[in-house]
Amino acid sequence: MKKQVCVIFGGASSENVVSCRSAYTILSSIDTELYDVLAVGITMEGQWYLYEGAWENIRDNLWIGAGNRPVVLSAAKKCLYVLGDGTYETLPVDVVFPVLHGKNGEDGTIQGLFELAKLPYVGCGVLSSAVSMDKVYTKMIVDTLGVTQAPYVYVQSAQEVEELKDKIYALRFPVFVKASRSGSSKGVYKVDNYGHLKAAVAEALHYDSKVLIEEGIVGREIECAVFQSGDEYIASYPGEILADDTFYSFDAKYNNPQSYTEVQPDLPEGVAEEIREAAVAIFKQLDCRSLSRVDFFLEEDTGRVIFNEINTLPGFTSISMYPMMMQQAGIEIKTLVNRFIADALDGIKR
Repeated sequence: MKKQVCVIFGGASSENVVSCRSAYTILSSIDTELYDVLAVGITMEGQWYLYEGAWENIRDNLWIGAGNRPVVLSAAKKCLYVLGDGTYETLPVDVVFPVLHGKNGEDGTIQGLFELAKLPYVGCGVLSSAVSMDKVYTKMIVDTLGVTQAPYVYVQSAQEVEELKDKIYALRFPVFVKASRSGSSKGVYKVDNYGHLKAAVAEALHYDSKVLIEEGIVGREIECAVFQSGDEYIASYPGEILADDTFYSFDAKYNNPQSYTEVQPDLPEGVAEEIREAAVAIFKQLDCRSLSRVDFFLEEDTGRVIFNEINTLPGFTSISMYPMMMQQAGIEIKTLVNRFIADALDGIKR
């Protein structure tokens, strides 16, 4: 009898649309000879629906509409309750694949729900999801490894910008102002001088209650895909982001055809291996499992490798780096997706 895989997409997050594009790739890659698939979409308002239409409508963000049935995930029964007019249907769930980016999906919240339900799920656990989503706490933990990072200050209000003026002035401008728990470059602003800092912090506070102020690094943006299965850790050859913008903003990532990625960039001798080793060390230190994408800078003047951030559920869109880098490492996306599911069902490193 086939196992039932519940793919959850969308989410009450600024990255809802990106999640839908990623979900299309995941849904299209699942081996239907091995698994039956349930697709559950979460709207921006937080409603959960069973979606039974064409996968293309998810990719194109056209899945919301008549015919979708509300669902509730049952912690006691390991199933979905599909609600009708005064009735309900139960659909068993064997494993969950949360294709959710950003808040309420990549930050440990929904992972906690799966843990309570005792449901196997793909991806990082509660702790690693939470601390990896929080840029400030990620920096604090990675500091213990001795990995080079950009100097930073963090604040929880615009007023603290004045209180920490001396520390902020010690940073070299331009700086980047980042909402601590937001992804896909949402709530990220480049600030060229101190006079514009408060306004940028105020904007970032719309996305999160904690804001990172980080010294800007001039250099190449390099990423490394990490895949884990049991005691096996595979780090891809690093890829490079070539953004047609002042930084790799949301629009540069998803809406600008002039931005592109290079999966086999020419790197100085020894740099690729340094990045791969650092990526695996960071992955382990943050207690990650299954997959993550670890991002670095290669500083222009010094050639230093500088850690930037980690994404515990990286994008799986048609232009996303993680699947492209893993393919370059010899693992096709369909193999990758089905290995994630099999590992979750087997309880590897639970």
